[in-house]
Amino acid sequence: MKQKSGLLLLIFTILTFVLAACSFENDNSSDDKQSEEGSSEEENVLRIAETADIPTMDPIMTEDNVSTLWIDTVYEGLYRQAPGGEIVSGIAKKEETEVSDDGLTYTFHLREDAKWANGDPVTAQDFVYGWQRAVNPDNGSFYGNYLMSGKIKNAEQIFAGELPPEDLGVSAPDDYTFVVELEVPVPYFDSYVINSNFLPAHKEFVEEQGDQFSLSPEGILANGPFKMTSWQADSGWELEKNEEYWDAENVALDGISVKVIKQADTRLSNYEVGELDRVTLQGSQVSENRTSPEYQVLSETAVFYMKMNQESLEKSEYMQNKNFRMALAKGFDKQAYIDVAYGNDSTPIDFYVPTEFIQHPETEEDFQAGSDLLSFDVEAAQEYWAAAKEELGFEEVSLSFLSGDTDTAKSISEVMKTELEKNLEGLTIETKNVPWAQQLDLMREKNYELAVSGWGPDYLDAVSFLDVFVTGGENNDVGYSNEEYDSLVKSAKTDLALDPVARFEALQDAEKILLEDAAIAPIMQRKTSVLVKDYVEGLDVRNPFANNYSFKYVELNK
Repeated sequence: MKQKSGLLLLIFTILTFVLAACSFENDNSSDDKQSEEGSSEEENVLRIAETADIPTMDPIMTEDNVSTLWIDTVYEGLYRQAPGGEIVSGIAKKEETEVSDDGLTYTFHLREDAKWANGDPVTAQDFVYGWQRAVNPDNGSFYGNYLMSGKIKNAEQIFAGELPPEDLGVSAPDDYTFVVELEVPVPYFDSYVINSNFLPAHKEFVEEQGDQFSLSPEGILANGPFKMTSWQADSGWELEKNEEYWDAENVALDGISVKVIKQADTRLSNYEVGELDRVTLQGSQVSENRTSPEYQVLSETAVFYMKMNQESLEKSEYMQNKNFRMALAKGFDKQAYIDVAYGNDSTPIDFYVPTEFIQHPETEEDFQAGSDLLSFDVEAAQEYWAAAKEELGFEEVSLSFLSGDTDTAKSISEVMKTELEKNLEGLTIETKNVPWAQQLDLMREKNYELAVSGWGPDYLDAVSFLDVFVTGGENNDVGYSNEEYDSLVKSAKTDLALDPVARFEALQDAEKILLEDAAIAPIMQRKTSVLVKDYVEGLDVRNPFANNYSFKYVELNK
């Protein structure tokens, strides 16, 4: 992502990042298990699992929270997040950063002890090259365009092919000074540059690898806390501590072992027999484990919603009808979704920008004053449905619902099918379950009709959410377009950038338009229920934006 994520990263979609744990070895006997567990303890290796493979390890190509998490585990940028969201020094010494009076020029002073895993120094020129890679239209970075255009000097013109990447507003006066020129002040710049697209890149290594860059451990040159040592598609990957990392002495783990496990029951059973360090609970697993001393509930700023693609190949006429979208948005029980997806205390929502994320700059009132415009209401949904039938001239319609291929994703597809078909007469939902990477591709190509996605903030600002749905935006895969909405979001990024109160209110107005148009159907703000061994520290604090965790700060106190 992500969608924290968001990605970072973004956490960009439904149920893709699940921290669990299991070893890679084949367990042939209980004695073998004990031996393997002992080895893991001695090596101080955190064992976790994902529900899907990593879509990409190229920092400029990431669009999802799985990729972003692991990219940020092997790389480090200017700044990083400490547990709880504090922005601290990374390769740049934060306390020495200089900002011009007009807020348009940032001068970063880099630490001279930062190295790549091959021993080469990390220099300002590596950041220049990394950022230029992200804006080079030949590289096809969706997120680079989304993040940099309109903010970093000349980025938009470079993406349009009007200027070369070398004209991007970044420079390296010397090896350890990196200068960034902006087109407009960016109030959230410190959190903004934590995103994966702003990482450095080792030019010689990237060019040497060519089309093999980032496709295997051999094609990845780390400068962060860990380096990847193995990666087997759809099976798992392993990392070990990067001894060349400038702050290696403060990295507690010796390594991380990850395996792809799609089945929630399998993850839990592995945890229960002691092969896992942590597992995310889903559905009935939550109620069954609430009384465990290892049970925890973690709040997040990730929101989930149903997408209704207004540019779908066959159903665009339907999706572009506001009454049709309103009926869908109000026609399913959000709590039923939560019960199936998580079975925990995640909160049904009728809004988009999450609560406990951004506050009014003067009153400190939460961004969300409360809205029930898109609340679950069968009677109202049926009224909108009747109006849509009259306007579009149909009695029956079939829609495809795109989702992942994990057990939980399949269950979610079924509950959405049941709810919508039950409440909207004449509607048939056909479920389509595909692997996560394919789901991303289909949504990016707008080759779907209905889907559920999640979004988490890439940086600490409401723009991280609302910028998604501007007309023609790189992440606007629902085909939504509203001139007034676009104008409000643009003003928040430009002429209102230095007027925090007016800016805050403009963003609230933009969200109201988004909801009035039923551009999306909000479902929930996520909480995650987990079981975690008592010797694991550092995975119990959720960051408010970008990645939920940083493995740099995780410890195993066995």
